[in-house]
Amino acid sequence: MVSKTVVIKNEQGLHMRPAGVLAKEAAKYKSNISLVFNGKKINAKSVMNIIAGCMKCGSQIEVECDGADEQEACESITALIESGLGE
Repeated sequence: MVSKTVVIKNEQGLHMRPAGVLAKEAAKYKSNISLVFNGKKINAKSVMNIIAGCMKCGSQIEVECDGADEQEACESITALIESGLGE
């Protein structure tokens, strides 16, 4: 398992559109990908779970990846979040 801590930069947090972008990217990998926020593990491949996580701008989250392509998945997901998820 690999993990990295990132900060949400989107002004509106992870609402529907950026959550969709994140889940679509996470679905490309075989690894289990979780976002850890406020002690909860959130499935990064589920748009609804991401939205339900209520991650706002400035929230510090940990991206955890576990599986065959965990390193590549972690780098890709953290880069996407740091880039603002297209917003």
